[in-house]
Amino acid sequence: MAAKEVAVRIRLLIPAGQAKPSPPVGPALGQAGLNIMAFCKDFNAKTAKVPDQAPIPVEVTAFKDKSFTWEMRNPPVSYYVKKMAGISKGSSKPGQIIQGNITLEQIKEIAAIKKQEPRMKHISLDSISKSIMGSCRSMGVQVVSDEVQDKNQSPQTE
Repeated sequence: MAAKEVAVRIRLLIPAGQAKPSPPVGPALGQAGLNIMAFCKDFNAKTAKVPDQAPIPVEVTAFKDKSFTWEMRNPPVSYYVKKMAGISKGSSKPGQIIQGNITLEQIKEIAAIKKQEPRMKHISLDSISKSIMGSCRSMGVQVVSDEVQDKNQSPQTE
């Protein structure tokens, strides 16, 4: 059996459980002539257990015969950093204005989640952690050691 001929690949960022035939999902899939409702129902069913409408990166592969396959990945690093730092958005002036703090332990948690993706299996946990630290810097989130975070949260006695 010959492999199906790929017509187009569509990349979308959709909140978990929120796929609807309205923009951006509807027009993107409609241009390729795909069954929009089938995708929406399938996506919403698979992401029903994902918490708080996390943005899910999706790649839809459309074939010439109007059939399609799709795969989803974990939410972007920026989503996890904002969630762990307790902020709603990154700094407008990173390097000058600090929006929040994140510990090394939290960075390791994010790295472990991202390591589960097939495209990250060959990359070491340290390399993923360093990449996440770079994302933190570009968002204006300061990376602190676990001890510093604990000292800031508990009152010091003399």
